[in-house]
Amino acid sequence: MSVHPDLHQHYVWACQSLGQPENPFIAHVLQEVDKSDKTRWTKGITLKIAGNNHLVPVQRVTDDDLQVLASVLHSSVFVTGLDLRWNVLTDAGAKHMATFLQGNSTLRYLNLMFNDIGTSGAELIATALHMNETLSYLRMTGNKIGNKGGMFFASMLQINSTLEKLDLGDCDMGTQCLIAIATALAQNRSLKAINLNRPLLYSQEEETTVHIALMLKTNPPLVELHLCKHEMKNFGVERLCEALSENSNLRYLDLGCNKISCDGVKFLGELLKRNQSLEILDLHANRIKDDGAIYLSEALALYNRTLRALSVVSNGLSGKGLVALSDAMKTNLELSYIYIWGNRFDEAACMAFSELIQTGRLKPDCTDVDPYEVDGQVHLAELSHGLQKHYYWTPSCGEETNKDANASLAVVAVTEH
Repeated sequence: MSVHPDLHQHYVWACQSLGQPENPFIAHVLQEVDKSDKTRWTKGITLKIAGNNHLVPVQRVTDDDLQVLASVLHSSVFVTGLDLRWNVLTDAGAKHMATFLQGNSTLRYLNLMFNDIGTSGAELIATALHMNETLSYLRMTGNKIGNKGGMFFASMLQINSTLEKLDLGDCDMGTQCLIAIATALAQNRSLKAINLNRPLLYSQEEETTVHIALMLKTNPPLVELHLCKHEMKNFGVERLCEALSENSNLRYLDLGCNKISCDGVKFLGELLKRNQSLEILDLHANRIKDDGAIYLSEALALYNRTLRALSVVSNGLSGKGLVALSDAMKTNLELSYIYIWGNRFDEAACMAFSELIQTGRLKPDCTDVDPYEVDGQVHLAELSHGLQKHYYWTPSCGEETNKDANASLAVVAVTEH
């Protein structure tokens, strides 16, 4: 029978042994874990040492702090997750983490988003994953690893067969590494979700979108793909739709913050008529306007019965397009989540969505608007719901238990799919 370790006491001893001062935030987290119900430890615990925690005083984790923490966790089989987002870790800290990953056989989740890890740190972590056979979810979001750092992760994807979710959004990657990652994913049979948001692209030829489309034609096991801020236009969307007509695995497609117009949405509408796997489509901050919304609503009302969530936030829609989408929901009972804030709400749009909510067709937790009435006229107020509600932040009042307001796989585990 395994003995549950006293993590805080081990941390105190490790600080003394390495001659490092204690970090009071790390000490507090470990003390709280030690007080928790030990019967739940057998399922694994996640240490949440996020630097943006607003519930307790935070002293952000440094490279030296991580060295001590890694030595404490080296022998702990109960810690399966480590959340170190929004701290001040650099390439030196990445070296400690890489050493830890090479010798650890229990950690399944590692969140390093928005630290200060660069290219050399990315190389160390990616190289460690050549040998690691446990980690299934890694978030490097916001670390400026650049194009060269991204190439190390592309190489890792050719070797690693354990990783299921990889987040490389906002990492300043370029055309070369995006093409390399797409090429690697065509052969990788384990990765199920990847975030490639906001690369630094200097071409208008959409080469990266073309290579990603070619990858999707091979029908990899990907269920979630994020392509925000790729400067994608109608040509790129057409290439993706051609590929997805042959793909039966992708369930979540994020095309937010691109340059897709109503002409590009025509291809998505035709895809939705045939595709039987796509469940979540995020088109926020594009240019689809009313004509694009009508193309989508026609496909959803008459043909598609698999899409569960749609975001058309900030797309220049007016009442005509919004009413068309609300009408589609009346006949399509599978579409349960719809996010529409940032468009122009006239009286017809307000009435249409108010009716959907009041009749129970649209649950209040499954949309980002809430109807209210002033002087006999219905208006819509904004709610903080959305497909990526908890992508950058965690709830300030404890755990998020209601997953309805966040359809993203950031909340729903990949294994549930």
